[in-house]
Amino acid sequence: GFMVEIDPFNPESMPQKRTALGRFGHEGVIFAPAKEGEPVVCYSGDDSRFEYIYKFVSSKPYYAATAGGYLLDEGTLYVARFNEDGSGEWLALDLENPAFAGKVDAAKGTTVGDVAFDGFENQADVLLNTRLAADIAGATPMDRPEWGAVDPNTGEVYFTLTNNTKRTEDQVNAANPVAQNKNGHIIRWQEAGNDYTAGSFEWDIFVFAGEQGTETVVDGDAVVTLNDDNIFNSPDGLWFDYNGRLWIQTDGYSDETFGNQMMLAANPETREIKRFFVGPQGCEVTGVVTTPDSKTMFVNIQHPKANWPDANDPRPRDACVIVTRNDGGVIGA
Repeated sequence: GFMVEIDPFNPESMPQKRTALGRFGHEGVIFAPAKEGEPVVCYSGDDSRFEYIYKFVSSKPYYAATAGGYLLDEGTLYVARFNEDGSGEWLALDLENPAFAGKVDAAKGTTVGDVAFDGFENQADVLLNTRLAADIAGATPMDRPEWGAVDPNTGEVYFTLTNNTKRTEDQVNAANPVAQNKNGHIIRWQEAGNDYTAGSFEWDIFVFAGEQGTETVVDGDAVVTLNDDNIFNSPDGLWFDYNGRLWIQTDGYSDETFGNQMMLAANPETREIKRFFVGPQGCEVTGVVTTPDSKTMFVNIQHPKANWPDANDPRPRDACVIVTRNDGGVIGA
């Protein structure tokens, strides 16, 4: 349940557990662009039904000449609350924060979830019991938040909400409005003042995944209507390339409607979505990056069930796929 940092440039270095980022089902860590003299900010989703999205803001500022992983050892961990009106708040999980400390005191002697709560001994206890702290803070339970990505052009933060078939009609909220949400959706937000350290934000739903005809409606108009060329379910991996395209990877169920798991490209301005490729049977498509010139793409295929990548090998294997254009041009152009 921890984030652990390794230094790939120093094989002899000791892996470092970054406990200040909290203990929960981390599905990666997503950094906001680092700015000279300002705190380091990163986001992480808790990959479980009815869990939360978190933000960490370092106590010390970033300077390129001296920056290191130590910046992740001290700071404030926040959890997101998505309000019904499209606004949002970052709730500090810090015993020195009066609002959080007051909620902790009020919760003592009660049952929080299924835990008989007697308080936190110290801030380390808060970080070791991050989910419980987020419950007490009043965060918004989400539909399996997994990967995130930051738009290099607008600064908006995107997060996949992969699915949650256990959400009932009584449990829906504006940010998770689908009961028995088997297909998932993608949410995004803009930090107040485009400042990643801000305590509030404005959010909307970028797209709902689903079958043909699934609509994403904004201000009464359907801005996205999925069709045979771009239906998908269970968005998982996210990444913005150097040209501002959003790549969406899926890890859900395969059937006659959806076929195998896939990767799609999205225009964050128009919300146009196109299927890019489909993976082998039983796989998850996970992890993507390109070279800086965007002419070579690396994509990972995880746990395929078919005899892949070698049809003559009875054992299916994970693999990294390299994608290039026949004309040597930019991928996705």
